[in-house]
Amino acid sequence: MLDPNLIREKPDFVKEQIQKKNADPSLIDRFLEVDAKRKELVKETDMLRHERKTLSQEIGKLLAQKKDVSELKARVKEIAGKIKENEKILSNFEEEYRDILLRIPNIPDPSVHYGKDESENIVVKRWGDVRNFDFEPKPHWEIAENLDIIDFKRGAKISGARFYVLKGLGAKLERALISFMIDLHVEKHGYREIFPPFLINRASMIGTGQLPKFEEDMYHTDKDDLFLDPTAEVPVTNLHRDEILSEDDLPIKYVAYTACFRREAGAAGRDTRGIIRVHQFNKVEMVRFVKPEESMKHLEELLDNAEDVLRTLNLPYQLKKMCTGDLGFTAAIKFDPEVYMPYQDKYVEISSCSNFKDFQARRANIRYRAKDGSLHYVHTLNGSGLAVGRTMAAILENYQEKDGSVVIPEPLRKYMGGLERITKENA
Repeated sequence: MLDPNLIREKPDFVKEQIQKKNADPSLIDRFLEVDAKRKELVKETDMLRHERKTLSQEIGKLLAQKKDVSELKARVKEIAGKIKENEKILSNFEEEYRDILLRIPNIPDPSVHYGKDESENIVVKRWGDVRNFDFEPKPHWEIAENLDIIDFKRGAKISGARFYVLKGLGAKLERALISFMIDLHVEKHGYREIFPPFLINRASMIGTGQLPKFEEDMYHTDKDDLFLDPTAEVPVTNLHRDEILSEDDLPIKYVAYTACFRREAGAAGRDTRGIIRVHQFNKVEMVRFVKPEESMKHLEELLDNAEDVLRTLNLPYQLKKMCTGDLGFTAAIKFDPEVYMPYQDKYVEISSCSNFKDFQARRANIRYRAKDGSLHYVHTLNGSGLAVGRTMAAILENYQEKDGSVVIPEPLRKYMGGLERITKENA
């Protein structure tokens, strides 16, 4: 969440900034209104408590002198009723105060360019040579079905639309990608591996900003009030919820594999074929907790770590910088690496790398104690390293051969038992 003092002191600035994210500026007006009423009620209630205390002391003195205190007792009773009434109203104000704060998006970093939506994102970099095929490249779903390493019909039979079953070397390739990505980030990039729960409580979902805004996109178990993990960002960031870290421990760098579950409620009609946009998918996620003055440097490193997966697999990609209108609710600045997909002849998002500054840390109450003893909110960052299913799709399309086989990228072969190619015969 934003610092409430920033909203109080610079309401017009905050309105202007959240409007750049297409958010409703009236949230700021309502926050200021509720905040003022809340403060006024707190002040009034404190005065009533002081008066009650003073009267109670006076009653004690008068009783010792055997004097009549009935009027004073009546006033104390009246004050007690008013305090109780105020506390009930105050509780409602406190709830609305927090709810509004949780619904106000993060403000964009000054370096982020203005744009109304994803059409105004800009490509800042391209890497790799796009392959010239001497045949018409097929889509990844057709390649996989022809090799009998994926089954969409049985996935739908088991779970419904946008689910699939991986078989044989398809399942092994998925597992190989997860191990390869984790090993690369741990051994080369210096992350510590985490294997978190896939069911997450409401407090954790609020902490990273999925709730309350995006509840309709989440899978939820009503009986236990637990959510299926939408991304490893959530459980890994919440490892340190309500904790005070030491400055000496920063930066903290975690990497985690999780299955991810999303309803994709806002994506109707998009990428309906294949495994680009599905309800369950695997992802390797990088998360960092850093000092505020170092967070932009860490964003550059995080981004390079994500890109390194693509470079190591020799998959052509481009890097896109998000405009204000496509930053999302929680990010202050975000870059999306996009991998080239030959069949569509376009680049497709395969990661998002974001700096949230202190936005998530305030929601999750994650602070660190500096060497001088002062307390500060950490800055949190995360990035996919990478989305596993999309990486598999990119490999199938970029490494396909005319005979329908798929060459396995060299870095993955040790995870595939030394296999160099997936064919109909060995799949």
